[in-house]
Amino acid sequence: MAWLSIALELDPAQAEALSEALLEAGAESVSLESTSDDPATLEPGDRMRVIALAPAAADPAALVAAAAAIASIAPPGFIVTPVEEQDWVRRSQSQFGPVCVSDRLWIVPSWHTPPDRAAIVVRLDPGLAFGTGSHVSTRLVLRFLEENVRRGDRVLDYGCGSGILAIAAAKLGAGEISAVDIDPQALETTAANANGNGVALQLAAPESLLPGTYDLVAANILAGPLIALEPLLAARTRRNGRIALSGILESQAAEVAAAYARDFDAAVSTTEEGWALVEGTRR
Repeated sequence: MAWLSIALELDPAQAEALSEALLEAGAESVSLESTSDDPATLEPGDRMRVIALAPAAADPAALVAAAAAIASIAPPGFIVTPVEEQDWVRRSQSQFGPVCVSDRLWIVPSWHTPPDRAAIVVRLDPGLAFGTGSHVSTRLVLRFLEENVRRGDRVLDYGCGSGILAIAAAKLGAGEISAVDIDPQALETTAANANGNGVALQLAAPESLLPGTYDLVAANILAGPLIALEPLLAARTRRNGRIALSGILESQAAEVAAAYARDFDAAVSTTEEGWALVEGTRR
């Protein structure tokens, strides 16, 4: 199957809004990356690159226009590049190498040999789902999990993408783990990756998640959806349970922390390359 890569450059706030809107409008996957020479700090005037993947039969102009309408911005300019299925797989395999999260935790694509066989290794094929460990927002949550998962914890990965956070939690000793995503293809990718790592996950669409609360909730999405999800994620976090929120630009972190302050002792805990992690403890 052939695909189209649709690339756009916008200011950070518009890029975040359009990323969410592109998925809603029908893009198969969307990624964000900084165009700055120094991605550790976003300065006024800096731009973010949005790259969306769509089927070859899609109308890029219509897709971008629909997403812009959803995001309430003027339709931006874009560049379209055809990507053949074979080229997409090869590009993915060349782009995603082993990622060292810490001395004891590695994320390793299935086509690579683990660099450290003594470490905890998550084997991963991203497919079309977000989450390879290479993006700083994912690494921020992985480090949080490494430091905070306790043996037997109930963990919820909300917006699981490739399943990387849920699988890492299992490898770190968590007990019952639920992985949720609105995208059926993400759930398929998560199921395949969980099977490849020999871990058991409970997979569900958001509306099908069984009742209950969790010791730890992780969500690596985008700032806008995270703010809207606060009541739901608060209801899923037990008293004194922990939450980790990522996919947040540093400039948006205070707003996300303020939204979660209704139910959590929440604060921006870490920033890296213009991205932030918001942590909280449920009151």
